[in-house]
Amino acid sequence: MSSDARTTERIRRLEDSVGRALVGKPEVVRLAVIGLLARGHLLIEDVPGVGKTTLGAALARSIGGGFQRIQFTSDMLPSDVLGIAIYQPERGDFVFKPGPLFTNIVLADEINRTTPKTQSSLLEAMNEAQVSLDHTTHVLPRPFMVLATQNPREYEGTFPLPESQLDRFLLRIRIGYPEALDEKLILRGGGGSALERLEPVLDVADVLALQDAADAVRADESVLDYLMALVAATRATALLSLGVSPRGSIALLRAARARALADGRDFLLPDDVKALAVPALSHRVIPRGAGGAPGAGGMDAEAIIRTLVQDVPVPR
Repeated sequence: MSSDARTTERIRRLEDSVGRALVGKPEVVRLAVIGLLARGHLLIEDVPGVGKTTLGAALARSIGGGFQRIQFTSDMLPSDVLGIAIYQPERGDFVFKPGPLFTNIVLADEINRTTPKTQSSLLEAMNEAQVSLDHTTHVLPRPFMVLATQNPREYEGTFPLPESQLDRFLLRIRIGYPEALDEKLILRGGGGSALERLEPVLDVADVLALQDAADAVRADESVLDYLMALVAATRATALLSLGVSPRGSIALLRAARARALADGRDFLLPDDVKALAVPALSHRVIPRGAGGAPGAGGMDAEAIIRTLVQDVPVPR
């Protein structure tokens, strides 16, 4: 088997494994795997009970990695997430006790229920895969991925994520309710019990190798020009008061490369960019209107990005 075939087969095994736990959501599983391969983080906006924890736990189990779920609350402190240095008299020194962030896959549940100070404590971890405390840098395990959730319909007692933090998430996804037949399968035991039965199909070394392979996917000038034209359109349109930043451009490219790798290619196509434009860009822009909120007399962000994707010419 060639190295390209082995790469594709590993990704298929990973998707199949996660899909056994998150029943009937292959497109969500694909986006989660793309996020992992692209060294990115996911923001999951959805109502409770649709499988957000299952997705994170299934990813971790499938790669033989660690998993932690952090339930964010308004009284949570940064040290509750990052860890704390505790003085030990017998040693005459401070010893760092790592927080729950020190694992491979972290589910930051209802991240918008904690204060901006605690939210911002995740920024360095998400950007650099490290934590700096008391003038000491602590490296996080690799691979490292945050899946943050927030309920899009419940705003009381929440602290909306600022644009600077939203920009750190590679993709924003929604899981949605399962189809009737899939939900019936879950009721028969295809959900939680399937998660418990999952065995690793890859190890962390395999994931790191796949991440390196995604970085190496070739991007021709024409595809880069198309991506840049799409991003430029978000900055020029009258429908948006805030367009995509250069960090957003990089995120879309990284995600597109991971998608190409998952499809068995070592080169980018415009379709890779088009397919990921909405999940990679819509949370980075603000529609014009009262507070930029969806429904404020205009289109929501996802609809605007879809419109721009249709309007920007695709290279031939």
